[in-house]
Amino acid sequence: MIAIDNVLLSNEIIEENFVCDLEKCKGGCCVDGDCGAPLSEEETKIIAALYPKIKPHLNPEYIPEIEAQGTHTIDNEYGFVTPTVNGGICVYGYTDELGIVKCGIEKAYRAGDIDFYKPISCHLYPIRIIAQPGYEAVNYEPRQYMCKPACKLGNKLKVPVYKFLKEPIIRKFGEEFYTTLDAIAKKYRGKLNG
Repeated sequence: MIAIDNVLLSNEIIEENFVCDLEKCKGGCCVDGDCGAPLSEEETKIIAALYPKIKPHLNPEYIPEIEAQGTHTIDNEYGFVTPTVNGGICVYGYTDELGIVKCGIEKAYRAGDIDFYKPISCHLYPIRIIAQPGYEAVNYEPRQYMCKPACKLGNKLKVPVYKFLKEPIIRKFGEEFYTTLDAIAKKYRGKLNG
């Protein structure tokens, strides 16, 4: 484990390689799961407030689900989560012309309609964060089959998980945290390769 401030990270975050291969997985992480994407309480309020601006970027077929369930729901294990359509695709997901599932919240952000990128749990995937009393546990949890192409591409390109996820790690924990993690990783990986 790697400890930085009150955050404990699994070694796999610096040991393993990962680069999303959307042509192969087709954005399956927006579809496959036990529930919708985990949300913080703050994110539930942000998404609810921004929903009118996000709505035009969503799949019209999924809007009735949001109208029925709300902009978020509660899961027994994960707490606040995005709603799903019949336990499958996230209501904020849409399928592009290449058959890849993407995020309607991110689409609204890229269009300049909102200033919220997307839920941090989605941005950080395949890293999962579990809040514990006094610390946060940060683990690398790719899907065994679905993420196999991403693991393969990461190994081919030699991109560690933490480098692939630099932007969301900084978004969640800050620049100084990432600089510390990078220094630890370089030293650690140097020992592995040395």
